[in-house]
Amino acid sequence: MRRSILLSAAIAALLAATPARADDIANAITEAQRAYQGGQIQAAQTALQEAMQLLSQRAAAGLAAALPDGLPGWTAEEASSNAAGAAGLFGGSTASRSYRNAQGQTVEIQVMSDNPMIAQLGAILANPMLAGAMGRLVRIGEQRAIQGNDGNVQMLVDNRILVQVQGDAPAEAKLAYARAINVARLAGR
Repeated sequence: MRRSILLSAAIAALLAATPARADDIANAITEAQRAYQGGQIQAAQTALQEAMQLLSQRAAAGLAAALPDGLPGWTAEEASSNAAGAAGLFGGSTASRSYRNAQGQTVEIQVMSDNPMIAQLGAILANPMLAGAMGRLVRIGEQRAIQGNDGNVQMLVDNRILVQVQGDAPAEAKLAYARAINVARLAGR
């Protein structure tokens, strides 16, 4: 009985979080609901897992969309994204994009969300005293970030999204790219 209640709650939560238009996510949720109502619990679980994976993929694509185009004098590669899902090694969604200038210097932005490792690092980044020990505190809009001695930038957005800007370019370039990230879009605002 408890399993049925939990499955019904999961279906309701997924339906509430889904846009009104028909798409692959809505179809998977509908399939799960039909299977559940037909007493096919395993099929309902599989369809819900598919819906969760599709939602993770959509979230990863949203992360990639927040990454900036190439700044003046730089070229950008296509952004890539991945959703590991809850069963993955670390779970969560990731996105990255690489940039190169005429001198061959590179910057790479990596974004990771909803990953258990972020929660552990979040405690350090949220404490200015501990964060300051990792490097120089800088502001990226309203966000506190850390710029290490190597110029790499780390920032925690919305207490669940880790942003890392790294590469062999000068520290100023890495900071410029960190500031060009659409932080509001990352946070879903």
